[in-house]
Amino acid sequence: MAEKDSCACSAAPKLIFACSGAADVGAIADQAARKLTRDGAGKMYCMTGIGGRVSGIMKTTEAAAGILAIDGCSLDCAKRCLEEAGFTRFQHMRVTDLGMGKGTSPVTEENIAKVAAKGAAALATIC
Repeated sequence: MAEKDSCACSAAPKLIFACSGAADVGAIADQAARKLTRDGAGKMYCMTGIGGRVSGIMKTTEAAAGILAIDGCSLDCAKRCLEEAGFTRFQHMRVTDLGMGKGTSPVTEENIAKVAAKGAAALATIC
């Protein structure tokens, strides 16, 4: 029998943590994470639970197949929160790196889809 060239992904979920800040880019990050969850690319998870070190959320995150952090801007709040909680192995992306500006980017389906597409590509590399 020939060996298959495929990923041996675990049954653990791929988790998505998003900035949900007050700025438009935070709202886009949040909505993109929700879209990725609806599309089955991963599962949006509770960023505040990481910040509060909620034991069940921490354990689930530790067991995740992979993690994607989506930040709205260069403050990188989601990334920093994960790092402060001891997580170092995760993908990271920033809405403003995709050509959107803080305070100038409306929360539209087009902008959400652009971020979600980039997030889906990042999640696809996690195995």
